[in-house]
Amino acid sequence: MSFPKPTGEYAVGTFTYTIRDAREEVLPAGGMRSVAARVYYPVLKESVEGLPKLVALSPNMIQGLKASFHIAPNFSKNPDDKFSECYPDAPRIPGQKFPLIMFNHGYNSYREGNSFLCIELASHGYVVISVAHSREALCTEFDDGSFLYSDKKNSQLYEPMIPGLFAMLKLTKMKGTNEELAKKFDENQKKYCSYMMSRLPEWVKDNEAALDYAKKNLSDLIDFSKGVGASGHSAGGNTAYALCARNPDFTCGINIDGGLFGNYENDIQTKPFMQISCQDNERVVTRVYLRHTKPVYKVLFNGMKHIGFADSKHQIPMKSVVGKLDPDVMHQNLCKCHLEFFDAYLKGLKAAPELTNNEAIAVSVFEPDI
Repeated sequence: MSFPKPTGEYAVGTFTYTIRDAREEVLPAGGMRSVAARVYYPVLKESVEGLPKLVALSPNMIQGLKASFHIAPNFSKNPDDKFSECYPDAPRIPGQKFPLIMFNHGYNSYREGNSFLCIELASHGYVVISVAHSREALCTEFDDGSFLYSDKKNSQLYEPMIPGLFAMLKLTKMKGTNEELAKKFDENQKKYCSYMMSRLPEWVKDNEAALDYAKKNLSDLIDFSKGVGASGHSAGGNTAYALCARNPDFTCGINIDGGLFGNYENDIQTKPFMQISCQDNERVVTRVYLRHTKPVYKVLFNGMKHIGFADSKHQIPMKSVVGKLDPDVMHQNLCKCHLEFFDAYLKGLKAAPELTNNEAIAVSVFEPDI
């Protein structure tokens, strides 16, 4: 299966940076909290001619995939697929700056786990900084050559596991208003998900550390004048929601199928926001549609599974795991949602996203309720 190619006017360069944060790690391993970020940025297509592409998955990452999921992509059938459509340290465009989107991977995913989306956004004139959450990613690689695998000592998603899992599965089938479903989600997470609730502040701080670095060191590449966009998958989408609700640097955001694990009882969303969901999870994200002063967009994907919103949709095409929707159709629609949304609310090119229903997505809009 061929992987998607970027469709924008730019080729895409990439580099990484590591922040040795002064925060004390609150996970059992202790020590300092280190943040590793990958930057995807627009470059001229003629500037990358003859340059090598980035290897999509390092040996460390492949080992992390095998350790966590007992499976990894097989590139033997198409060796070209082992390379990403981006170029390490490609020459920047002199004197040109681009708006910034911060991206966050899902829990036990990895920094490059949504690379197809990040590369597509960069090819259309955005800088994307993908933030790794060490010990909670399947593998995190740092610029000094060191790396960390997912720490199995960390607490589970549900505590206790079986009752918590059944409670959340029951919620996915429950009927009720958005208010009723949000209340039930909060009851369940307070009872079973104290660990996941506790992780949100740390993931927010990871982003703030990565953004602070970008402000100090990448102002020649990034246009901060209109604020920063946020997106993420799963726990990373929850992080995007929190950043938009709580940090004035962020002007708009997208949550890709992430449950809102955290204490949001006093939060009001004052930024335009988009909630992308699969049908399995649409009832666990309804808080997004409540208590907001700007439009909130709901995009429901047909025939999708939660994990399928990442690169794994193309890399490990097991329909029972990633969903029945064609990978290219998923990718095209996911990218269109992002580009329409950020072109409107970050670049300011249009008044609102231009999205319509099709065989893959159903779109609705919640106008401000506060």
